[in-house]
Amino acid sequence: MQLTFDNISRDPFQEAISPLREIAAYEALWNIYNINFKKIAELFAKNPGKRPSDLVDENQIKEFTEKVIRLIDHDKTNILINNTWDYPKKLRDAKEPVEILYFKGDPSLIQTRSIAVVGTRKPTAEGIRRTQKLVRHLVDDGFTIVSGLAAGVDSVAHKTAIEQNGKTIAVIGTPLNACYPKENKDLQDKIAQHFLLISQVPFHRYSQQGPHFNRLFFPERNKTMSALTEGTIIVEASDTSGTLIQARAAMDQQRKLFILDSCFKNPNLKWPQKFEAMGAIRVKEYEDISKALINSDVPTIEN
Repeated sequence: MQLTFDNISRDPFQEAISPLREIAAYEALWNIYNINFKKIAELFAKNPGKRPSDLVDENQIKEFTEKVIRLIDHDKTNILINNTWDYPKKLRDAKEPVEILYFKGDPSLIQTRSIAVVGTRKPTAEGIRRTQKLVRHLVDDGFTIVSGLAAGVDSVAHKTAIEQNGKTIAVIGTPLNACYPKENKDLQDKIAQHFLLISQVPFHRYSQQGPHFNRLFFPERNKTMSALTEGTIIVEASDTSGTLIQARAAMDQQRKLFILDSCFKNPNLKWPQKFEAMGAIRVKEYEDISKALINSDVPTIEN
């Protein structure tokens, strides 16, 4: 849904909604002291079928409409909102599903077969090579590459997908009007223009607090990234990596989790064995991934 002042139907048999009004209401909810994704998810779970504007008074909607207008790019910013026809139902598999996703680009990519490729921000040279080889295979098999636009493995995954004439989705941990890391600004703009850029981060809340609190948005986007995809592939990650948040989410959401064999061979890591015991797939060859995906319930895309 593109942000305009016009009402747009959320369903042929339901009343029209105003995307700008719903965003203003959603941003207002985030203004409540100490609110977070968990509490917002609980709020909507207690009020099934309600939209953000049903939970915020008119004065707050008016106030935040003015704030939102100053923060967003009206011509390019769009939303996916729960209880509308175009909201991706697979997001409901998340433990704390988001009610609104902001996006720029082509939302039809959400409906394609997709795999998340993630890992450390400081990959080894071999890790970079493995990421590139892996993404080339996935693109050849028709998969959309999803990652978090972070430095390191994420950036390599996005860039390789683009270089191979594939499709890619970036799920970022900042609002759409921000970029982290800053050196990925051109890459972020390219993905927004030609592919799909997604964020669940509220514009106003982010602008009002510092990096110490805003960094907490990054692990939340990993849960959403997992829910949007058939599975997650971890290339390289330490025992304290934020990537492991996505690994846990994949297990909780009954998504496939793939871990490259090189991670198991690192004597300093304990997490690969832990997740393998939970059902993760150890990847020695690309065929370990392709076989698992072919055997999934999702229809196979022919090569």
